[in-house]
Amino acid sequence: MPEAQANLKAELAGLIDGNRQEIIELLRRFLRIRSVNPPGDTREAADFVRAILDRFGVPHRTVALDQTMPNIVGRWDAAGAGRHLVLNGHLDVFPVTNEALWSAEIRDGKIYGRGASDMKTGTLASVLAYCYLHQKRQRLAGALTLTVVSDEQSGGRFGTRYLFEQIPEEISGDCCLNGEPGGLGNIRFTEKATLRFSLASRSEGGHGGYPHRAPNPIERICKLTARIYALYHLRLAELPAEIDAILTSKASIAAADANLGVGAGDIARRITVNIGIIKGGQKATQIPTDCVAHLDIRIPIGSDRDAIRAEIARLATDHGCQMLVNEDHSYPASMTDPYGEMAGILRANIRGLLGSEAPPVASLGGTDTRYWRWRGIPAVICGPSPISMGTDDEHVLVEEAIAVVKLHALCAADYLDPARSGIHTSREGQPHRDVT
Repeated sequence: MPEAQANLKAELAGLIDGNRQEIIELLRRFLRIRSVNPPGDTREAADFVRAILDRFGVPHRTVALDQTMPNIVGRWDAAGAGRHLVLNGHLDVFPVTNEALWSAEIRDGKIYGRGASDMKTGTLASVLAYCYLHQKRQRLAGALTLTVVSDEQSGGRFGTRYLFEQIPEEISGDCCLNGEPGGLGNIRFTEKATLRFSLASRSEGGHGGYPHRAPNPIERICKLTARIYALYHLRLAELPAEIDAILTSKASIAAADANLGVGAGDIARRITVNIGIIKGGQKATQIPTDCVAHLDIRIPIGSDRDAIRAEIARLATDHGCQMLVNEDHSYPASMTDPYGEMAGILRANIRGLLGSEAPPVASLGGTDTRYWRWRGIPAVICGPSPISMGTDDEHVLVEEAIAVVKLHALCAADYLDPARSGIHTSREGQPHRDVT
């Protein structure tokens, strides 16, 4: 590494170390903001981010389809010409059942709070990288864009998807770095497709002792969902050979199990089915008038998502039910080159900062990186552990949070290094290509 770049990165790391307590308190304040989706009102969280950007004097503006779900977009240009890096994070978080999560307490070296894992730690890292590197822009080449969005948790109709519909040239860039939770001991290079839908059945109802008088909607839904589970849950996907080889390697399986929980390496290659909600009936002795179930199916790259959708629609009809697909949150699989330039930059910085390797693994959840990957733009994830996300004890290790902030700043600095400004970044794939 040239001396000038090494000095710049050392300065950034020192700056973050010097601001350690401020960063921790900023994260705690961020976590106390109730930006739950649904309903998705992120105005207070957006105000918090804008205040940071204003304090650093960096450019930004707000773009919104729905005023309760604002998106913040900023860009600055470095001293020299070069590539365009985009940072992406989201403001919205899962609902809670444990109100204590809004306190953002620190216990045993952990910060507890909704969004600590998914993904206010990663979003704050993007915001601070955008601000810290702005101070060093005379020593960089290219451009850095920040996108802090709403509505990621519900599909992105008002968030990243809307930005790509309205200002695609502003936010496409040559590469995307995202702070979603994935753990710092791996490179998440592929995400499963999703099929999110509801199943509904209705009846005139009646007395439970008179089953000959009316069909039972709950019985129909239970039989149908059992059939769907039997057909698809944990079924091995039809993965392309080169991807299967990566995901079955010892290094990938070990990294997935270590960062995503034991068994993750196996689940990465399988279709999964989850019933998240089932509602119906009012009394055990009564035939209910209706029942509805909401399901989420995750499909690894290579399997035919449309064929699965068509088969479930046929099964629904056969069982006297109706299928309604949530189009906003059903989408194709995506992937990026796990050995591409930004993946290599991230891997090198993880090695230098943490002394560990980061093999490629599959993501078990979805992120907004898909919007870049569908357009052939490399997109890499660097965020804290996902193990606790969405749980009643969601947290991030204090040291992990600081490491995520450093990694975002250092990776962005490497990508915008003037010595790299002549590197041509080829785009992988075609825009909007359904790779399932």
